[in-house]
Amino acid sequence: MLERYVISLLLACAAAMAVATPAPAETYPQRSVRVIVPFAPAGPTDVIGRVIAQHLSETLGRQFYVENLAGAGGNTGTGVAAKSPADGYTIMVTSTGFVVNPSLYAKIPYDPVRDFAPITLVAVSPNVLVVNPSIAAASVGELVALVKASPGKYSFASPGVGSTPHLSGALFKHAFGLDLVHVPFNGAGPAITSTIAGHTPIAFTALPPAVAHAQSGKLRALAVMSAKRAVALPDVPTIAEAGVSDQEADTLTGLLAPAGTPEEIVDLLQRQVARIVALPDVKERLTALGFEPVADTPEQFGALIKVEMAKWGRVVREANIRIE
Repeated sequence: MLERYVISLLLACAAAMAVATPAPAETYPQRSVRVIVPFAPAGPTDVIGRVIAQHLSETLGRQFYVENLAGAGGNTGTGVAAKSPADGYTIMVTSTGFVVNPSLYAKIPYDPVRDFAPITLVAVSPNVLVVNPSIAAASVGELVALVKASPGKYSFASPGVGSTPHLSGALFKHAFGLDLVHVPFNGAGPAITSTIAGHTPIAFTALPPAVAHAQSGKLRALAVMSAKRAVALPDVPTIAEAGVSDQEADTLTGLLAPAGTPEEIVDLLQRQVARIVALPDVKERLTALGFEPVADTPEQFGALIKVEMAKWGRVVREANIRIE
């Protein structure tokens, strides 16, 4: 009888403790949160990361601070994030290289699916095909005809080997069987400068660094590599509208946490980001950068990661691109 009473008492205490113990999301965060950006400061991923971190700090009452850990195309910082404690106090803002690098590099310090819990796809921006205004092509079709008429004469600039603009160019080249020389640069800025100067008459680049030049006429935008037109360049057709199918290529900016981070914290952060990107001033800032807000669910973002890995893996293999 006594034994049964003691057991009942213990079970009652355990139940009371379970009720009294707050869920992780109810007490989170209790200290500062590190936001890893695996790229150098001032780029689009860093800018978006800082906007999100600032608003999370203001809303959740603890500092969300950005730490830039650049190197190896984003692999250095991503590897650090992958090995961080799964307690919600390290999260990461990253770009499309996260899903491209597993196919591009011989070895990377993370597995995109196994090592991370997706939180949300914050925003997207399409890659864009631009040319120097002196090029006698006002459309994608005219550009293809021009390049085919002079094999090996024309070159295209990109921000670097293995970047999604480079892969967009490789995909485009492969689709039409073009003899088009790739000229990689160390970033979008130098690639765009070269194209404005006419040294590399064609460029594939992310939209944000090209928007102002396309709007001013220093570059002629022929197509955005997305399913719908870009808000920043509403008169520029999509690549599909230009008559080319299966060429969509977005630059993704997403938020992730180490695998095993409590689901309640992941859901809390997703809800907060969805609220943040809906704010008028944040939407305006994203549009100025050439991005459109998304803030999808963790499940949707996780599914997209797998789709993007397969798509870019195929392009990398077909183009025989590899970084040792």
